Amino acid sequence: MGADASGWEFIDDRGAVLRLARRPRRVAAYVRAGAALLDLGVVPVAVYGSGHDDAGLDPVKAGGLAEAGVPYLGPGRLLTGGAGGALGAVRADLVVDVTYDGKSAYAIDEAVVDGLGVPLVALSVGSEVALPRILERFAGVAETLRDGAGASARAGGSVGAGGAELGAADVGAAEDAVRTVAGGAAVVALSPAGGEQVHVARPQAWPELARLRELGVRLVEPGPGVGTGWLTTDWESAALLGADVVLVDSRANAVRVGEGWEGCPAVWREAVRSARVVAWNPETPPSAGAFAGFFREVAAALA
Repeated sequence: MGADASGWEFIDDRGAVLRLARRPRRVAAYVRAGAALLDLGVVPVAVYGSGHDDAGLDPVKAGGLAEAGVPYLGPGRLLTGGAGGALGAVRADLVVDVTYDGKSAYAIDEAVVDGLGVPLVALSVGSEVALPRILERFAGVAETLRDGAGASARAGGSVGAGGAELGAADVGAAEDAVRTVAGGAAVVALSPAGGEQVHVARPQAWPELARLRELGVRLVEPGPGVGTGWLTTDWESAALLGADVVLVDSRANAVRVGEGWEGCPAVWREAVRSARVVAWNPETPPSAGAFAGFFREVAAALA
């Protein structure tokens, strides 16, 4: 896997074997994947969103993409094929997306990409893959692309041949910080659904939460019910979980409940009156640098 004088080859997490006569130089990507590639030294020519995104780039999911001047094409499912479409106009020679089921790309219609004659890489970010493996795979594809797509000069980016190793050391140090203070505080991860309901995350469904649990963090299970990634319940039931630290979905599509939980029932506000709050992006760019930052914030809250 990689690039040499004989061309470029990569096997993605659908098992698709992708081959090109030369290393791709113009990479378009789903915003989450594109932000990770930027961290890893590959500057995309454009990014697109998911079905949760609208016409504007979500700054929480974007990482340094806006700062780097990477254009946003809108939701991937709305992109059309052909040279006249937005994706065709950027003249990409590779598209990078994520997959949750190991079978299909998450944010774009694969037929559109096929119609352009452009290869599609889909890398797994689902619950069946451990976070270290997810980071390894993104670092791996970035390594095959870096010389062709250019390097990011953005502060904190993992640029150059040793970038992946530096990023791994960074996330390792952040994990050590978590491990040092883990074990006591009860942590609940959630996404508000309004003043009446809340989506509480099931820790094993999210690779970063599963990793925090491996590091000794006491992530609270929301209990039985419908939903593999979330349990949708009322705030009164969520209050019974006894959170000392609350990880709150910070994406633009998440419902806002106001400063100090003012839009929530009094029983919840009282239950978390002294709890620490950490912004959590369930679509954090899969780069070591991005997750190192999140783990450091969790460690600070636990401390």
